[in-house]
Amino acid sequence: MKLSVIVPAYNEEKVIKDSLIEIRKALISNVDSFEILAVDDGSSDNTKAKILEASSECPEIIYAGYEVNRGKGGAIKHGVEKATGDVIGFIDADLDLSPDHLVRFVSHMNESGCDVVIGSKMHKDSKLDYPPLRRFVSWGYFVILKILFGMKIKDTQTGVKIYKASIIKKVAPLLHVSGYAFDIEVLALCSNEGAKIDEMPVEIVFKRNASFGRISIGDIFKMFFDTLGIWWNLRIRRSYFK
Repeated sequence: MKLSVIVPAYNEEKVIKDSLIEIRKALISNVDSFEILAVDDGSSDNTKAKILEASSECPEIIYAGYEVNRGKGGAIKHGVEKATGDVIGFIDADLDLSPDHLVRFVSHMNESGCDVVIGSKMHKDSKLDYPPLRRFVSWGYFVILKILFGMKIKDTQTGVKIYKASIIKKVAPLLHVSGYAFDIEVLALCSNEGAKIDEMPVEIVFKRNASFGRISIGDIFKMFFDTLGIWWNLRIRRSYFK
């Protein structure tokens, strides 16, 4: 089995090289075959140069960027298109979540036979060093998702997930959202395809100074409206294929 790990990065020059090397270190002794696709999402700083430095030192690290910013969802979609692994995962560049999660998720997928494994802040065994305001927003978003989509999963937004390539590559061409609501669109489409989705506990050490990290209030409102759009598109899709 080959694992492809996508790392979306926008203006992450301060952390991206160390993060990529840390991800490689976690995988090198635990995964038989892997690639790390560092997707520079049209950064205006030296993110590209730092990725290329890491790539020159570690052949498993691959630069997979482009010039014009597309948003986190657009970066991950681009990475999925480039990935060659049997399992495709992604993790945030700041490594609030340790890359060790990826190893545990792959092991769980192999043991359970599920199609998707996602990190969940709401899992009873999760350990969170997380701002209270962001916890509140996460809970509110969970309620909205429960009402709109009715999925059993509790947390769609935690930044570490793995998918069997067969399912993520099938739904990737259907994706419309490029912002932070990208995660719910992917999971809703996977669920629509009958994929078995398992949630796993996570340990988060929040490293950004602001309450929401890089997410602004405007991003939160956009995510809400994007989520409504995803719900509407899925409703139309289901009606069409009845």
